[in-house]
Amino acid sequence: MVDIARSEFILGGQKSGKSRRAELIARQWLDATVAHRAVLIATGQAWDDEMRDRIARHQRDRAVRVPGMVTVEEPLALAEVLKRHSAPHTLVVVDCLTLWLTNLLMPAQGEPQDAGEPTRELCRAIEQAQGPVVLVGNEIGLGVIPMGREVRAFVDALGGLNQAVAGTCARVTLMAAGLPLNLKEPG
Repeated sequence: MVDIARSEFILGGQKSGKSRRAELIARQWLDATVAHRAVLIATGQAWDDEMRDRIARHQRDRAVRVPGMVTVEEPLALAEVLKRHSAPHTLVVVDCLTLWLTNLLMPAQGEPQDAGEPTRELCRAIEQAQGPVVLVGNEIGLGVIPMGREVRAFVDALGGLNQAVAGTCARVTLMAAGLPLNLKEPG
C-alpha cells in the first residue's frame, strides 16, 4: 500500500517503473472510495509511427491496470489543465514532464518557447491543487555530458524543471529497476 501524498514527483530513467508507480497510486486512490476520481494528463504527441504505437500501447495497458482513470491529452497548457481538473476527490497524474518540456523547447511545429514562466505556472498549480497530484518525469542528468549545444541546453533545462518541481512537491521518489527510493517525504 502506497501512502498518497498531497503531491508526489516520480522521476527516473526510461523504463524504470515511473508510470507504473503513478498508476499504482491512482489505482489505490480509486479503490479507496467510489467518490474518488483519477485523471491522467498525457503530454506526449504522436509525431511518428513508433510514438503512435507507444501511445496506443500505454493507453491499452493503462485501461487494464487502472480502469476508470480518465485521460486528457495536453501537450502544452499543463498548468491550466491541472487547475481545471484538480478537485478534493480527484487525483491528477501528469505523465510526463520530460515530454512536456520537449514540446515547449523543441516543438515539431512552431517556435520554441522559454520554459521559465510555464514552469513557474506549473509549480503554482501544484501548490494550489485541491486534490493529490502525481507527476512523472525523466532523470537524464546522471550520464556523460552530451555532445551538442542543443542537447546540453535541454539537459540543463530538464534539470532546472526537475529541481523546481521537486522543491514544490511534498514527496519525491526516484525509481530504479522498478524500485522506489524516497528522496523527500512529506513533513
